[in-house]
Amino acid sequence: MRAKIVAGNWKMNKNLADTGVLLSELKEKLNTSTEAQVIVAPTFTNLYYAFEELKGSNIGVAAQNMHQAESGAFTGEISVDMLSSIGVKTVILGHSERRAYFGETDELLAEKVTTALKHGMTIIFCFGEELEERKSDNHFNVVESQLKNALFKLDSEAWKQIVLAYEPVWAIGTGETASPEQAQEMHAFIRKTIAEAYTTEIAEEVSILYGGSVKPNNAKEIFAKPDVDGGLIGGASLDAESFSAIATSF
Repeated sequence: MRAKIVAGNWKMNKNLADTGVLLSELKEKLNTSTEAQVIVAPTFTNLYYAFEELKGSNIGVAAQNMHQAESGAFTGEISVDMLSSIGVKTVILGHSERRAYFGETDELLAEKVTTALKHGMTIIFCFGEELEERKSDNHFNVVESQLKNALFKLDSEAWKQIVLAYEPVWAIGTGETASPEQAQEMHAFIRKTIAEAYTTEIAEEVSILYGGSVKPNNAKEIFAKPDVDGGLIGGASLDAESFSAIATSF
């Protein structure tokens, strides 16, 4: 059975003190088992603190990014070994903001994926179309291309370490949300695309998260769709009340 996952991407928010407060509130609100795996992704400076604070809880920790190289003269970057050394075993790769603001290409992301897999990381791999691509009815082609270029050279075993996160870029931070039907349509297409490239079994086992302005008032309806296995949550993950409500929406 596919894992249900709700991951909170904190982006460039929350200093150390703020992180402590939010983690404490989340531990209190999510102190009983939930149907979904719950993950938070604080900024790099607070990852180790979050990992230590969440030990013994049912909340995991992920990094928001990592460099494709093992080590070297890459000032300001973070390697996979650095993440592993502090206990972090999950990383978000390919977020639309990394693609848009930092020029990350499918080819670069394929390198990052390879490095992360080599070190046993679980990858939350993000992809999705821009508004003009949706309007021009090119969204299926864009999504298929992003998947094929970054992931479809992997062997079958590697998919056990992959979680997908479909994020319609036009619905991130805009207050706009794809309808549950639009989310289901794309998730079903993603699963079909993987089945055609690999096997139906692999396609049915991979968790596909929806990442477009999920809120407490729409999470239950979105998560009820058969091919939606949870969410990658942005702004709503910065508030304990909202994020816990989403995490318990299954």
